[in-house]
Amino acid sequence: MRIKEELTSVPTLPGVYLWKDAQGQVIYVGKAKQLRARMRQYVNFQDERVKIPLLVEAIDSFDYLVTENDHESLVLERNLINQHAPFFNADFKDDKSYPFIALTKGDTFPAIKFTREKHKPQTRYFGPYTDSRAARHMIDIARRIVPICSASCADWRRITRKLDGGGNGSGSGGSSGGGNAGARNTNVASLSEAIPANARPCFDAHVGIGPGVCCNKIDAHDYAAQIKRVERFLAGSYREFITELESEMLEAAEGLDFERAARLKSRIETINTLTDKQHVASTRDLDSDVIGIFREETIAGVHVLMVREGRVINSNEFVLNRGKDIFDDELMHMFLLRYYDATTSIPHEIVLRNMPDDAEIMEAWLTEKRANSHGAKVRFAAPQKGEKAELLEMAEKNARHTLVRYKVRTSYEDKRINSALLQLESALALDEPPMRIECFDISTIHGKHSVASMVVFTNGKPDKKQYRRFKIRMQSEEANDFAMMSEVLGRRYAQERMEDERFGKKPNLLIVDGGKPQLTAATNQLDALGLSDIAVAGLAKRDEELFVPWQESMPIILPSGSPSLYLVKQVRDEAHRFAIAFHRELRGKAMTASVLDEVPGLGPVRKKALLKAFKSFRNLKEATLEEIQAAKVVPVDVAEDLYAVIQQYNKKEKDTNSEGNAL
Repeated sequence: MRIKEELTSVPTLPGVYLWKDAQGQVIYVGKAKQLRARMRQYVNFQDERVKIPLLVEAIDSFDYLVTENDHESLVLERNLINQHAPFFNADFKDDKSYPFIALTKGDTFPAIKFTREKHKPQTRYFGPYTDSRAARHMIDIARRIVPICSASCADWRRITRKLDGGGNGSGSGGSSGGGNAGARNTNVASLSEAIPANARPCFDAHVGIGPGVCCNKIDAHDYAAQIKRVERFLAGSYREFITELESEMLEAAEGLDFERAARLKSRIETINTLTDKQHVASTRDLDSDVIGIFREETIAGVHVLMVREGRVINSNEFVLNRGKDIFDDELMHMFLLRYYDATTSIPHEIVLRNMPDDAEIMEAWLTEKRANSHGAKVRFAAPQKGEKAELLEMAEKNARHTLVRYKVRTSYEDKRINSALLQLESALALDEPPMRIECFDISTIHGKHSVASMVVFTNGKPDKKQYRRFKIRMQSEEANDFAMMSEVLGRRYAQERMEDERFGKKPNLLIVDGGKPQLTAATNQLDALGLSDIAVAGLAKRDEELFVPWQESMPIILPSGSPSLYLVKQVRDEAHRFAIAFHRELRGKAMTASVLDEVPGLGPVRKKALLKAFKSFRNLKEATLEEIQAAKVVPVDVAEDLYAVIQQYNKKEKDTNSEGNAL
């Protein structure tokens, strides 16, 4: 393979690699401690991720960038993913920008605003918020507590334009580089020119949520102090903020400035009302993000609980475009990169189900990004018990509901099923979409208690009223799946069954669990019944390959993460579950009867009395000798024999169950 030869020139150094398709598009970006070894894992299929075969098939060329260390690789990987948005990297399912609360700190008088803009220099962003109403509500609360200008205020925009020397400034949407505040020559003359002494206050200043910049009630120095207080509030530092306000309120009261004291008291009450509505997460002052993930085959839900000072001050939810088709660690890695690249609200601790493989590198990156004045480091935690573990369970439960809401809101299931049926029609060369799919599975242990299941999916969904189960009639010392499959199909598709309304109509697609041998058994049986027009496919467990009669030499491999593969696996797993349930039921009944028959002196009457006394055979086989004797159903010697036989049975059942995992 040409790519393998080209990889010999790749260095054994840390860096970032980019796989490209035939059109030169970047389809995957990854980082590695040792580039050559990591890239060879792909082309040699040493990487076990489901998506790898499809990715390798699309690879036509590659690039790589060498870095000095792993930390540089992480930062470069994040930037390249943002730049190229590769198809095979996990990303947010919704292709939209999330709202933030922004402070335009590049202006002489920074303003607060709700925005979805890409991050601009000299503007500080808080979020992301997945609920835009929550973001707007937080802005309203912040301005009631600390009056500051709003970017939507016409007077603020006019003043900002004048202070920017007539440029566009940030009045139309925040500070974007309308000039560095430190580089501006904002002297008294320019301020007096921008804000005349007799200027009238704007509406916000009248109602107390504006500081009065427009009418010279506050200067730039005092306003900067207000902005710092807003930053602390939006970051969730409420207690320190309340203490500061209470001190100011007492000072105002002592100075007989009761009007100001009343305003400060109102602001304190606003904060207390806000904290009362927030869920108390811990008795300790936790400063954490708790991240829960719930994955399905092709998508995943993520829920982030933002815990500050021991309270959940906000929660965000996201849906990712990858699910069980990639490893847990890779999914989490991609989410952490994307989420913390966007937010400036980085906590002291990030709580996850499992520690990331590259935890040290990620911690160093987040610590640098947090830039705490006290030098505190960001760390990951994977708690097994306690308050943090309970919070993690809450986040994971909410992640599941995140996915449910998304699927309902977007009609995801209906769209996925429609795509799956159309993809199967194309991949298997069917005459029409398989609106009725029947799937069969055999369950047996060494030919004993052999059963078969038939599950039916109508319009891509389980049709449980149509499910059927069969006891295998043929006798065999060893398991013979092929003969058993032939027997079951012969019984299901016999003329009397095809005419029986209880079995429904002829399927558009028949799936048998297994590879070529099971497919051959199925096609031979259908031919013998004159039903060669039924489309049939054999699903091999390894690599989820589909074998079809018209292309036996080359199996059909459905794309990783595709709706069609998800549906086929769902059908197969349901048939497997249904067969095993029936097999265990028969085996349990048989073993119950046989074990009691082995006890001398235990006839039908005593059997019935025993089962009545213990309610079920399960309770009986878990009973102690003393409990059996205490029931006074059988004589003492019979009770002792019964207990000995049950103990032997329990041991056999344990051995059989361990063997039965390979059903």
